Amino acid sequence: MQNTDYEYRGAMAQFWDLFRGDTSNWSDKFFYQEVIAESGQPVLDIGCGTGRLLLDYISQGIDIDGVDNSPEMLALCRQKAQKLGIQPTLYQQMMETLALPRQYRTILVPSSSFQLVTDPNDADEAMRRFLQHLEPGGALAMPLMMLYGGHGEGPFEWQREAVRPDDGALVRCSSRARFDLVTSLDHTEDRYDVIINGEVVASESLARSPATRSYTQEQAIKLYETAGFTNIRVYSGFTFQTATAADTGVTVVGTRP
Repeated sequence: MQNTDYEYRGAMAQFWDLFRGDTSNWSDKFFYQEVIAESGQPVLDIGCGTGRLLLDYISQGIDIDGVDNSPEMLALCRQKAQKLGIQPTLYQQMMETLALPRQYRTILVPSSSFQLVTDPNDADEAMRRFLQHLEPGGALAMPLMMLYGGHGEGPFEWQREAVRPDDGALVRCSSRARFDLVTSLDHTEDRYDVIINGEVVASESLARSPATRSYTQEQAIKLYETAGFTNIRVYSGFTFQTATAADTGVTVVGTRP
């Protein structure tokens, strides 16, 4: 029986790609390609979503599987794959209960998806599962960020708009977030409005409490060490430059002994 407690559902899943726009030149794509070239294949994309990286890598001939806990995001991924003539291997599973039939040389957890695991015990278990799914010498690469740069509790508010290409409707996402400095957790609210000729024709609100967990660089390193990873490297963003104390977004790469 599949777990029904997943985050990316409804309007959030439906409009995910619309708000992301053209992702073909995002820097993480090229960073992970270098990690894969060094660590090898097969590859596992954890939190693959609608297939932003997965489908592109398959098209390049990379042996890669995908896993996500949202059936709605996976359904969108399959739809996109069908249009491309691709048949990806996809699994619907939670990170903390990950159990797949093979091991990998490289595991990616893109888009800071690991931070959706808000319970510390679940996070530690997920890291152990990642280690178990790597071949000896394989690598885990995950971006982690300090939410809101560690500056204050908010509330923070922002708005995004995009035009839906099939009918020209304006889709507006209004977001509000509050960050708890004590627990390192944020709590978020999103409202999606579909607007045609100035009139709201559909609306959906989503609240997540907690939504994501923030990590410092020291906490990120401890995650890897506790799970048993070695040769832990902390890079600035999606570069291969060693992170500095001022970096609030890093990518951590560790090796299974």
